[in-house]
Amino acid sequence: MSRLSKDDFLYKYREFCFKICWWIQSMIVPSLKYSQYLYEDILRFHVDPNVKWLDLGCGHQLLPSWRSSEEKNLIGCSKMIVGIDYDLYSLKNHKNISLKIRGDITELPFKGNSFHLVTANMVIEHLENPNIQFQEIKRILKPGGVLIFHTPNILGYTTMIARCIPRRLKNRLLYLFQGRKAEDVFDTYYRSNTRGKIINLAEANGFQVLKIKMIVSSPQLVIIPPLVIFELFWIRILMGKVFKPFRTNIIAILKNNNKNLKEFRRRLPSTQEVKLYDRSGLYG
Repeated sequence: MSRLSKDDFLYKYREFCFKICWWIQSMIVPSLKYSQYLYEDILRFHVDPNVKWLDLGCGHQLLPSWRSSEEKNLIGCSKMIVGIDYDLYSLKNHKNISLKIRGDITELPFKGNSFHLVTANMVIEHLENPNIQFQEIKRILKPGGVLIFHTPNILGYTTMIARCIPRRLKNRLLYLFQGRKAEDVFDTYYRSNTRGKIINLAEANGFQVLKIKMIVSSPQLVIIPPLVIFELFWIRILMGKVFKPFRTNIIAILKNNNKNLKEFRRRLPSTQEVKLYDRSGLYG
């Protein structure tokens, strides 16, 4: 009987641990739903046969790898979808989006008013200059078009811990816990990752905030079953209204207002008011 490779062994072990985790989760937080599934549900609501859709930082998949058939079905519901990513390796490995472009969100290679829908799944945390990049997104969105993004909350326990871990160790832990390879790990800045910062960015760049959902997601310590019990209890606490600002993930839905950017700039609050808004954003 041949011995399992390291990768195969870890895959089997993760699979076994997930089964244990799901059983424990069914008793502690039975209503918990993976944040990627919530994001997928929101996308389905906004995608229809008339929609021209741009996915930012498309990588090599739009949805989790095990949702490949659902991803293909979702893409088929749109009139057209374009994926853009700066990482050429990821673009080449994307199987479901046929129209792919290598490019930077800071300078999107599209004419103005080109898309009805722009999405970003776990991308916003990587933006180094979100104000400039949100301006670009507004430019290529049609009037009334929608921007939907799913991103970590900087106040969530998973993000706070991740920011304290050195890059080299983080890469090893991500491979161990999630099977993610080093080439799929990119620099993070978290410059638009609180409710308050999202509202400020939206107002500064001519977007109307339709919805900001503060949500929890599946536990991260799945491969350590004794610890995942404590994590699940903490997630249950986060599901309470009092701890809403500290939930792990954010899904935001913004609408491109018809008014031009200069008019919104004239209506911006003072610097002092913006700072106060950021602080209050920590708690609401």
